Amino acid sequence: MYSRYINILLNNLPKMASSSRRRPEHFSTKDIPSLTGKIALVTGATGGLGFETALAFATAGATVLVGGRDETKGKNAVEKIKTVSPNANVSFAMIDQASLASVKKFATEYNAKQQPLDILVNNAGVMGPPTRLETSDHFEIQFGTNNLSHFALTGLLLPSLRRSTSPRVVNVSSIAAKSAKPLNFDNLNWTESYDPWLAYKVSKLINLLFTLELQRRSDLGSWGVTAISAHPGVAKTDLIANGPGNDTWVGRLINFLSYFLAHSGERGALPQIYAAVSPDAEKNGYYGPNGWFEMKGDVTQVPIPELGKDAEVAEKLWEVCEELTDVHWPK
Repeated sequence: MYSRYINILLNNLPKMASSSRRRPEHFSTKDIPSLTGKIALVTGATGGLGFETALAFATAGATVLVGGRDETKGKNAVEKIKTVSPNANVSFAMIDQASLASVKKFATEYNAKQQPLDILVNNAGVMGPPTRLETSDHFEIQFGTNNLSHFALTGLLLPSLRRSTSPRVVNVSSIAAKSAKPLNFDNLNWTESYDPWLAYKVSKLINLLFTLELQRRSDLGSWGVTAISAHPGVAKTDLIANGPGNDTWVGRLINFLSYFLAHSGERGALPQIYAAVSPDAEKNGYYGPNGWFEMKGDVTQVPIPELGKDAEVAEKLWEVCEELTDVHWPK
């Protein structure tokens, strides 16, 4: 049964990118425009890609909320950011993405402040636990955390997003979405035939479908929200280091291989930073590395997988997510 884990990096590689993609932007954190006066929320920002994203925003002058479920890690992340950028306006936001009650509590409190929210980066994620785990709401943990919690958070924060003059929502996907299978609406919660890696791939495909439908509804309803997707390629972060089966030789082998094939968390965060701040980032665009199999390299616009462009599936999925989260967006 472990052969699929040995080959995980190869199995998750997408097809070679189309030659019609945009040329690399050579984007770095030095290219971030001033974010003074902007408010940004990054979920899962106590470490990894989220931390690097929050640090970049804070250094550029934004007021940054570091979303996370561990207060100690959150406070440590805030202190690290202030060490690098002493004038940073940054604070910890308690949001447990595995609890819809926690998501709703945060959104209610934030909306009550009557402040805009200029940037929302839905970054928090879980990758491939070998046994099926559940959120506090009894959803499979990848579907619940990677998808439903961000759907609910974005919907609940829509009033604050609409107070911004140019709000952006960035949904963090993965190259794994390239090899996802079509959604099985009868088994979205993986109560049958749980496959950790397929569940992860599907959750990353759902991130793309969420972006697609969010942008359609924003345009239709004149919400003013720009929805964009991004993926980091293969980045050396806690998501890999604390991934499935890492107490086994298989997990150690994956981590060993990723050392050579991956780039840093700082570089891995660049696509989602670009999507959040660049004036050239397009509605429903998808940004990631331009290197070998999109694993690492400069930021560029990458092709959206065909399954991620299915408008009919995206609309149906939206309706299902509304019912499962009890978060009903305006029509």
